[in-house]
Amino acid sequence: MILIKDAEILTMSKKDFKEGSILVKDGKIAEISEYIEIKDDYEVIDGKGKTVIPGIIDAHTHLGIEEDGLSWEGQDCNEMTDPITPHLRAIDAVNPDDFAIKESLQNGITTIMTGPGSANVLGGESMVIKTYGKTVDQMVLKNPAGLKAAFGENPKRVYKEQKKLPTTRMGIAAIMRENLMKAQDYIQKKDNAKKENKTFDRDIKMESLIRVINKELPLKVHAHRADDIMTAIRIAKEFDVNITLEHCTEGHKIADEIAEAKIPAVVGPSMTGRVKVELSELSFKTAGVLAKAGVKIALMSDHPVIPTKNATVYAALAIKEGLDPKEALKAITINPAEILGVDDRVGSIEVDKDADLVIYNGDPLDITSTIDKVFINGNIVENKKDGK
Repeated sequence: MILIKDAEILTMSKKDFKEGSILVKDGKIAEISEYIEIKDDYEVIDGKGKTVIPGIIDAHTHLGIEEDGLSWEGQDCNEMTDPITPHLRAIDAVNPDDFAIKESLQNGITTIMTGPGSANVLGGESMVIKTYGKTVDQMVLKNPAGLKAAFGENPKRVYKEQKKLPTTRMGIAAIMRENLMKAQDYIQKKDNAKKENKTFDRDIKMESLIRVINKELPLKVHAHRADDIMTAIRIAKEFDVNITLEHCTEGHKIADEIAEAKIPAVVGPSMTGRVKVELSELSFKTAGVLAKAGVKIALMSDHPVIPTKNATVYAALAIKEGLDPKEALKAITINPAEILGVDDRVGSIEVDKDADLVIYNGDPLDITSTIDKVFINGNIVENKKDGK
């Protein structure tokens, strides 16, 4: 067992501790208190003058799928041959040896969502993994975690070049509706075949989509412009499906509408250039405006667009532009955990949750602070203080 004692503990739960202790046992958090008695078999870590937070979570990346430093050999993010590919699975593309995963771990990111890109209207299944493990199967926290959908310029550009549907925003919305309708019909046909004890030809695309219709998976909706965001909300209401807004670049324009729809937003990447028209209003202010309106927000890197390793920097810059400091820390810990549906395991320091912890020598959102140790599942996987 490991005891971290006399540290400031920011739990992201009900109570923080100016000076408290955490007991780690069998990979889980066994106890949190102002004082825990030291026993002979405890490995004791002195947290005096240190700050402990939950492992950082990046709710939207392409880590392991779009590999760091590689060209076409490691680019497995977009299958740009068919606009409807819900049956693609991130788990079949993630390379756990991607250096950027290790680099993220070294900087306190212990959990990520990774998945297909936004070339296709329906792009495939994303997953949530820890950033430590020999194989991707060992790293899985939740698989699948969502189904990628995309509006706006990316699918328009890809399929305009191929001269096939969709080349307009109308086309994107139309084929999304078409395939959600097909999934509804597929469910009925499958149920009827089962009742009548008849054979049934399975469709791998529809097998993935019916989980969206049944609310087992949310659509992870790539949308930058306000009008695209509203189209996504409209379709979600039409088909009574769950969605999360990914990017939400112009979310500040329609913050009240997003809040009223009770849809969470994974905001960013806000530190990139305005490389296309739909990013013309890119700003770190968006996260604060949405949070003040009552929208649950998380911050993203969209790695490799900007590196996941700098998650705390993005949170600090959002604070500078109006996001409450406590909300900023929540936006890279408990909020993404809740949005991704893994908050029973990670995102806060609570008894019985995974012991994914980061020990800083100062304020985690002060970019001059450094990390002493990173824990995943109760194991010290990064130990900078000892030079490891």
